[in-house]
Amino acid sequence: MVVAGVLTLLCLGGVGVGINLYDEATAIDRENPDVVVSSYLRAFLVDRDDAAAKLYTCAQDAGLKPMRAFKRDIEMREQSFGVTILVDWGAIQVEPDGNNRRVTTEIGRSLSGGERSLQTWQFTVIDENGGWRVCSAQRSS
Repeated sequence: MVVAGVLTLLCLGGVGVGINLYDEATAIDRENPDVVVSSYLRAFLVDRDDAAAKLYTCAQDAGLKPMRAFKRDIEMREQSFGVTILVDWGAIQVEPDGNNRRVTTEIGRSLSGGERSLQTWQFTVIDENGGWRVCSAQRSS
């Protein structure tokens, strides 16, 4: 009886540790503005998963209208020309902007093995509800 009780406790402890490790491994990282912008871009432009991208945006995301237009343009070109456009981005720079952060990166669009175009984008990232979130995006000249 004692052995069964000990085994039960060990199993339950193992399950608890497993759940905790899974929870930590799948937690959304909002501690660093650069990681948040990169995760947002991956979800929104690479995976094209609007629900996942929303996890990285502010509650008031009207400032992301230019990024939504950029994505629509990519999708229209893909549909019109029957191609797949690959999206990537370069180094991410973070600068303080009061309590917020201004994040800048170059976003590249390319056809597989073809021409590549680059655009510089700036994002405003705000510490909202205990984590950084992307609130606006605009193309820089």
